[in-house]
Amino acid sequence: MLEFDRLTKSFGAKHVLRELTFQVGPGELFGFCGANGAGKTTAMRIALGLLSPDAGDVRWKGRSVDAATRRRIGYMPEERGLYATMRPRDQLVHFARLSGVAPAVARRRADEWIERLHVKLSPKDTLEKLSLGNQQKVQLIAAVIHDPDVLILDEPFSGLDPVATDEMADALVEFSGKGVPVVFSSHQLELVERLCDRVGIIRDGAVVADGTVAELRRGTGSRQIRLALTGAPRDWADRLPGVRLVSREPGDEGTVTVEVPEDLPVRDVLAAAQRLGELTHFSRREPTLAEIFREAVAA
Repeated sequence: MLEFDRLTKSFGAKHVLRELTFQVGPGELFGFCGANGAGKTTAMRIALGLLSPDAGDVRWKGRSVDAATRRRIGYMPEERGLYATMRPRDQLVHFARLSGVAPAVARRRADEWIERLHVKLSPKDTLEKLSLGNQQKVQLIAAVIHDPDVLILDEPFSGLDPVATDEMADALVEFSGKGVPVVFSSHQLELVERLCDRVGIIRDGAVVADGTVAELRRGTGSRQIRLALTGAPRDWADRLPGVRLVSREPGDEGTVTVEVPEDLPVRDVLAAAQRLGELTHFSRREPTLAEIFREAVAA
C-alpha cells in the first residue's frame, strides 16, 4: 500500500497542500486529477524526496519512504528530466545502472522498450533530435527500465498521439498486473475514466473526491436523462419543471439531456414531457468523469 497521509506544504503564505490524503493499493491504477496549481506535482515531488512536507508522511508498505525505497520508485516528471544532447539509449542504460541494474540487462531492456514503444530514432540521434512524442516515450522508459515497485507519473500522456497513448496505457496496465501501484496525473479525463481503478480529485491542495468512477457518479447528487419529443414546442426542454438543461442534440432540437435532482422523481419529468409532445426516446445517462471533475473543483 502506498499512502499519502495528511501532507501539508506551504511556500511562504501560499498553502499548496492541505492535509492531502489518499492510498493506492497493490496493482491499482490511480488517476490523480486536479486543475493546474491544485498541488498534484508538489505531492509527487514530496513522495520522491525532491521536496519536504511541512507535515504529514508518505509511506510504502507501512514504512516512511526513505532513500532506499525511492530507488524502487519509477518517477516521470511533467518537465523533461533527461539530457537533451545525450543519445536516448545511452542515457536509458545510465539511469538503469543508477538503480542497480547490471550493464547487459540495462542494454537489453533499453532495446526492448525502445522497440515496444516504437521510439523513432537513428543510432546517432540525440534526445533533442526526437519529436516531442518520442521524447515522452523515452521519459517513460527511464521511469520503468529498472522494473520499479511503484510508479508515480506526472502527465505521462502529454503530447502523445492516440496510438502512442494506447501503447503507454498498455505498459501501465502491465505493471499494475504485476502488483505495482501506479499513480498518474492527467488532464485527459476520458483516458483516466477508461484506464483507472480509482480516481482522486484534488482542489486547493486537498482531495475532495476519491473512489471508483461508479462511486463518484453515485456521489454527484444528480441524475441525467436523455429525452426525445416530436410535435413539441421548440423550447419544450425549458418548460420542464425542476430540471437543468445539459445539452441539445446537434441538429435535433427534439432530443435533449437534462439533469434531474435526486429529490425529483424521474416519472414526474416524463409526465411533464408527455404533456408537451410525443415521447419517442428515454434513457438514463451516466455523468462522465469530466462532468464529475467540473462539479468537484467548482464546489
